[in-house]
Amino acid sequence: MSDASGRQERRRRLPAWWEPLLTRLELAEAGDFTRLPTPERAGRESAVLILLGAEGPDAGPDVLMLQRADTLRNHAGQPAFPGGVCDPGDVDVAATALREATEEVGLDPTSVEVVAHLPTLWIPVSDFLVSPVLAWWHSPHPVRPVDPAEVARVERLPVSELVDPANRLRVRHPSGWIGPAFRVREMLVWGFTAGVLSTLLEMGGWSVPWPIDRVVGIPDSGSAPVL
Repeated sequence: MSDASGRQERRRRLPAWWEPLLTRLELAEAGDFTRLPTPERAGRESAVLILLGAEGPDAGPDVLMLQRADTLRNHAGQPAFPGGVCDPGDVDVAATALREATEEVGLDPTSVEVVAHLPTLWIPVSDFLVSPVLAWWHSPHPVRPVDPAEVARVERLPVSELVDPANRLRVRHPSGWIGPAFRVREMLVWGFTAGVLSTLLEMGGWSVPWPIDRVVGIPDSGSAPVL
């Protein structure tokens, strides 16, 4: 089976809500997600897992999210996608994303089907090249923080809650950076994670108008992920 035929077969197995997003992603470029050019060389390569699932056959999509422990030196208390730095033993960025999700929240890699790779994005403040891996959670199972010293909580955030205008806002970092954010289930999702989420919600046709003039400050956490 050719790669094109394999992609078409995979898409036929996915819920119908995947189709608008995948069609739009076929033409996606890094510039759709960030205003910063991706350098040819940068610091550490890393990957994150954007895992979309559904609570049942008639349910809408949700996305797996974790919240980092408050005691961490970097990104303390911040919600994020599972992910981390590529190891030499990882065969590709998808392997990195799945390994990190297993280590962080106990994800069973066999319950996941990798669907697409988003453009590689650069986070200048940490000099990371991040490869977002988009995947379908075809067989959801309970997940939890594997190490509470690293991960404080794990949530499946429904897209319906993320796009609710009451849950959307923008945040202003003390550095002057302003970007999209989501306040949902007592978590403030901002920075790199919120920027990627915001773009995917638009591409998937899920986003609805929201008050972009709602801007709040955020305490200086020592880093301002810019997109």
